[in-house]
Amino acid sequence: MKTAEFLETLDREGRSLAAAAEQAGTGAPVPPCPGWRVRDLLRHTGVVHRWAAAFVADAHASPRPMGEPPLLDGAALVDWYRDSHRRLVETLERAPADVACWTFHPAPLPSPSPLAFWTRRQAHETAVHRFDAEAARGGTPAPVGARFAVDGIDELLRGFHARSRSRVRTSRPSVLRVRAEDVPGGAGPADDDAVWTVRLSDGPPVTERGGGADAPADAELSGPAGQLYLALWNRVPVPRVTGDASLAALWRTTSGIV
Repeated sequence: MKTAEFLETLDREGRSLAAAAEQAGTGAPVPPCPGWRVRDLLRHTGVVHRWAAAFVADAHASPRPMGEPPLLDGAALVDWYRDSHRRLVETLERAPADVACWTFHPAPLPSPSPLAFWTRRQAHETAVHRFDAEAARGGTPAPVGARFAVDGIDELLRGFHARSRSRVRTSRPSVLRVRAEDVPGGAGPADDDAVWTVRLSDGPPVTERGGGADAPADAELSGPAGQLYLALWNRVPVPRVTGDASLAALWRTTSGIV
């Protein structure tokens, strides 16, 4: 996906998040995030938006702590979130393509730039939390598109969980396969774009996209890309697990990223 597409998605998902939060009310529980209310969701996501925007706007070259949310609630908090989201979108829209700033895992191809990284990261951040807000509102949350979901699975497996802080580890080497079945090639060997091989050990997971997609694996997580994306973010159950179910359980208990 191109950076402009991620920006469009970020804009749309943030607007939908705010609308769902407003409809739910800030005191409503957020079922995918036990212990959270909508106010916690808005405060967290708004702070992340402002944190991300500052790296791009001010070209910060090293990590910086996130700020604290304001002591707001109700309609005022929803308005603050909308302003946070608008500032982020406008910052990314106006930023030069060659902006240099800190990032925390590789940016997406074909344009591996800090601007591409932050636009992609915030699009996925917002999409997942939009689902949370719609779950709090009630009714059926809007689906996640397959192409965007495949990119998000890749970012999660080869970005977040390639880092040393990943807690997804096993005492004995194991192979976990992840397969999105509703994209070209996901259900067969002809195209490996929607298949990942995750090698688990006592160190950080090592994920290869497509390689050895038909070789033996200890377990496989599979299903439609949008559902698989949400499952890997621990928002819904894994559509289908074959092989060693304990590896799916391991993912659910150790992979959590807010």
